[in-house]
Amino acid sequence: MLIFKEILQGGLTAGQAPARTKAAREWYRNAATQVLDNRLHVKPKNIEKHWEPKRKVSQMEPGMMYMFRYDPKHKKTLPYYDTFPVIFPIQMFDDGFLGINFHYLPPISRAKLMNALYSITSDKRYDEKTKIIASYKILEAASKFKLFKPTVKRYLNAHVRSAYLEITAREWDIAIFLPTENFKKASAQDVWVDSLLKVK
Repeated sequence: MLIFKEILQGGLTAGQAPARTKAAREWYRNAATQVLDNRLHVKPKNIEKHWEPKRKVSQMEPGMMYMFRYDPKHKKTLPYYDTFPVIFPIQMFDDGFLGINFHYLPPISRAKLMNALYSITSDKRYDEKTKIIASYKILEAASKFKLFKPTVKRYLNAHVRSAYLEITAREWDIAIFLPTENFKKASAQDVWVDSLLKVK
């Protein structure tokens, strides 16, 4: 995807190795936030269209990050929902999965949660094999992960409407800050207020 490549290249040119330091994480997050000026680049259909074919997968692996299009089964009764989640799946079921969707948090809280998750990565290479080692039980047990609570959602395989777009660890900080959330029935700001109330 072009916007990911542009931000990654800009960071590397600026001497910021993705994910390796707090300063680097902040650089990539700030760069992704600037895309707000031109949302056309991050519309779901454009991201999906330009994603590298080899990173469009039909199955997910827990602890990796993905984007995909979703149409909830119970959308008529849900107060709101996101049709283009960016998630870490943390538990798999026969008919779907449980995942952390960063879109349910405002940007500052996304950064705090991601910083905490960096403490439980499988390695410090931050490449295409790096993943977070997490389960609901692990996240619930530690106060540093408390922001995860409003982000955990249950997804059904039958209601996924695209391939899973695989996001490598080098791109995590870009993905969580790009304005790709696509909420229905409520504004992002209203969702974020509700999420923070749930944390309290």
